[in-house]
Amino acid sequence: MKQTEEQMEKNSGKPGIIYRMFKVYLRLIHDKVYYKKTYSINPENIPADGIPTLVVSNHQNCLNDPLGVLFTFRDRKPNFITRADVFALHPIANKFLRAIGLLPAFRLDYEGEGALGKNDETFKITERELVNGRTIVMYPEAGHQDKRWLGTFSMGYLKLAFEAAEMDNFNTEIFILPSCNHYRNYFEIQGQFMVKFGTPISLKPFYELYKTKPRTAKRQVNTLVREQINSLMLNIEDLENYDAIDYIRTTYGKEYATQKGIDADYLPSRLVSDKELCAKLEELKESDPASAEEIYTLAREEQKGVKELGTRSESLEKKPQGIMAALKLVLAFMFVELYIFSLWPSLLLYAIPKFVHKKVSTDIMFQGTFIYAFNALLLIPLFSLIVFLVTYFGTDSFWMGLAHVVLIPLLCIFAWNYTKCVGNAVRDLRWLRHKDTGKGQELQRRHNELWNKLRNL
Repeated sequence: MKQTEEQMEKNSGKPGIIYRMFKVYLRLIHDKVYYKKTYSINPENIPADGIPTLVVSNHQNCLNDPLGVLFTFRDRKPNFITRADVFALHPIANKFLRAIGLLPAFRLDYEGEGALGKNDETFKITERELVNGRTIVMYPEAGHQDKRWLGTFSMGYLKLAFEAAEMDNFNTEIFILPSCNHYRNYFEIQGQFMVKFGTPISLKPFYELYKTKPRTAKRQVNTLVREQINSLMLNIEDLENYDAIDYIRTTYGKEYATQKGIDADYLPSRLVSDKELCAKLEELKESDPASAEEIYTLAREEQKGVKELGTRSESLEKKPQGIMAALKLVLAFMFVELYIFSLWPSLLLYAIPKFVHKKVSTDIMFQGTFIYAFNALLLIPLFSLIVFLVTYFGTDSFWMGLAHVVLIPLLCIFAWNYTKCVGNAVRDLRWLRHKDTGKGQELQRRHNELWNKLRNL
């Protein structure tokens, strides 16, 4: 897939200096502040810049999904086709989404039949960009899922790809690049995120079939694309038992990975072991439904018990010592002044987007979108200015004001991790208080029974 001179000439989508600087700023917040670690797996599979490429991915976490792909492409500006309703969330969101290359796609089930005509303009522009060597990103599920499963694909992405080829009399080879997004936790600040790319699929072998049987050609390509995305991601198809399976994956999954010699803290490897664990649970359900139901029932009971006692599942297995938990709180108390200092403006940077999200949308999967977008576009610039002015006039030092602004990201990271550390210590102490009670002993019994059954998988 070497880039030809003709394709290089066609590529007119080189980003300007302002866009590149803006993207560096956005990536810094995304990769270092919002997430603790991000991964791009198989980037060598991405066709060279200037080769018409349509990236197709699963969709689970709203804006966070396209951002992961956007920051993988360091020297190009891809266009994204995404659900139109996200553009209506807020004027700031609308401007931001368009600035990073997102274009709206209107859907019958959401925006209504009258809005579908607006897609013609979006698709014509995108088809022209694609055949001219640009990179386009689409989400064929036509909406985000709220769980780790793969929804039904709309054929709109293949309609766009084949019509783009037809626009150029099928002289241009267009590639479909399957990919997936995966998160350690959808809502965790300073968590881990990865985007993983599959093998590019050329549409050229399907051009002749498309000329006579377009639906057949699209169905065949769609099958290939869907199979690849399914193989890349964690797809929990048993939605009836999804919560139990996901609880097992997030609690027992670490031990399962360790038993396999896999680094459970390295997200790409953990994805592999999680897929294997979930596959074993699915196999058990097929071969022995009664045993599988016992495991799922125990998982649900444990999850409910952990929540009722205000503890955490790790406490049931690690058996925390009161001295260690108390020591953590003592150490936290030693840094409490720094923590209080870090809350300005960290607390507001977290609380304001969450408040606006609750007012604007009931969809929990938009939470990350609001936290990231509001901070990147509005709150971080605004509070940086406020922090600078307050510190400058308070100390009469320009450099102290500037230093405080530079420290804001580090203070945010410290505040989040401090809160998480104290929270875990408190939950451990709660477990030590409850473990010898009737409820605590029953919860421990269920936990031991559950893990013994899982170890025998």
